[in-house]
Amino acid sequence: MPGKRPASQQKVSIRRSPRLSAFVVVFGLVGFVGTLILTSLYDADPSLGFATLFAYFSLYGITGSIALGIVLWLILDLRSKKKATDAVMARNNAPGD
Repeated sequence: MPGKRPASQQKVSIRRSPRLSAFVVVFGLVGFVGTLILTSLYDADPSLGFATLFAYFSLYGITGSIALGIVLWLILDLRSKKKATDAVMARNNAPGD
């Protein structure tokens, strides 16, 4: 609609929300390191080897810690929605508009 001009003021909601990607990366690394430490505490089965055991337990360790990170992110995101503030945004009409 080229002829319709937008309103000069608009109500907006401002909140600080956490980034999901940061939680996934950090908790993925925590799961990787935690699985590495827990796997290296015990002797590996000679028929399987350390790498095989680590890869198997990584499926659970990394996935579980990422799931825990996403749940924490959801809780923090819900809290940020409750703390959102409303503001009025005004359009600055420059002479060229």
